[in-house]
Amino acid sequence: MTGVVADASPLIALHQIGQLQLLQALFASLLIPPAVANEIAPAVPSQPWMVGRSLTQPIAPVILGASLGAGESEAISLALEIRADRLVVDEKGARRLAEAVGLNVIGTLGILLAAKRKGLIPAVRPQVEALLAKHFWISPQLAERALADVGEAKP
Repeated sequence: MTGVVADASPLIALHQIGQLQLLQALFASLLIPPAVANEIAPAVPSQPWMVGRSLTQPIAPVILGASLGAGESEAISLALEIRADRLVVDEKGARRLAEAVGLNVIGTLGILLAAKRKGLIPAVRPQVEALLAKHFWISPQLAERALADVGEAKP
């Protein structure tokens, strides 16, 4: 495993619902670029398994031209630079670009699904409801499809 890189949104969202530790349980450690560290600093307490890592190469023009935030741009760039096993990111444009350049992407909802499949949480629906209560946007269709995938479809 070469590493897992994370953007700010999933870190903040999981912290807000008390599930930040799922990332450590699933991946052991995360690499976060400087812009992500700056974004999460006021909201997410420092964790020994979240390791800051600077870029050693300039951000590629294809990433700079994508109108992403600094954290997303640096996270994609770092993931490419280290040939990361996974990029943890939620924002749709960032996900599309990351997938287009060959990165393996997972978001907050995917983290919750993986956690349930590994027995780390008993149910996903309460976590999704907690995210929605914190104004985290998930398309209703995506949420229901994901919940159905782990046997939690609405009756």
